[in-house]
Amino acid sequence: MNVNIQTVRFNPDGKLVEYVNKKLQKIGTFHDRIIKVDVFLKLDNVVHAIKDKIAEIRVQVPRHQFFVKATSKSFEESFDSALDSLVNQIKRQKEKQAA
Repeated sequence: MNVNIQTVRFNPDGKLVEYVNKKLQKIGTFHDRIIKVDVFLKLDNVVHAIKDKIAEIRVQVPRHQFFVKATSKSFEESFDSALDSLVNQIKRQKEKQAA
């Protein structure tokens, strides 16, 4: 599984990158043929005082691609929400294939 983490409009600290990597290790338990995972962490509303944090996750498996996006006030919260949605998508896809 190839993991690529990109940040937009900011430089991440080591703890955030470590947090994302640690959480992504668990995704392999839901699908055994994951080829690539792209994570995009972005700041939104840069001109305003309140900056929303956006997490986007794209997962590629053979013949399919999953994509989720979540926004909140912290990157960890956005990432966790996106990851939960992604896991649900993967589970639904596996159930369709099994049926």
